[in-house]
Amino acid sequence: MTTANKHIGNKHSGSSFDDFLAEDGLLAEVEGVALKRVIAFQLEQEMIRTGLTKTQLAVRMETSRSAVDRLLDPENHAVTLRTLERAASVLGKRLRLELI
Repeated sequence: MTTANKHIGNKHSGSSFDDFLAEDGLLAEVEGVALKRVIAFQLEQEMIRTGLTKTQLAVRMETSRSAVDRLLDPENHAVTLRTLERAASVLGKRLRLELI
């Protein structure tokens, strides 16, 4: 079988991974998981940079330590925009969302 004929019959041949996920209805979910992981990582990096503990962040955000734990948990997707905004503000950052 030649390379040109190898992909005949494969409906995903030549498509991107995003296309594959979209066809299976998973793209939004996968992107959401990835985004939460990135945000949690960025928040943790800013906490390290500023020397802020989880408890100190919670006090400054006027929330509980368990809420901060949820915020920093890359697997927990139930975080409100208001919580993200407060965390960013406490860390001297701004939250920016875009529709692309």
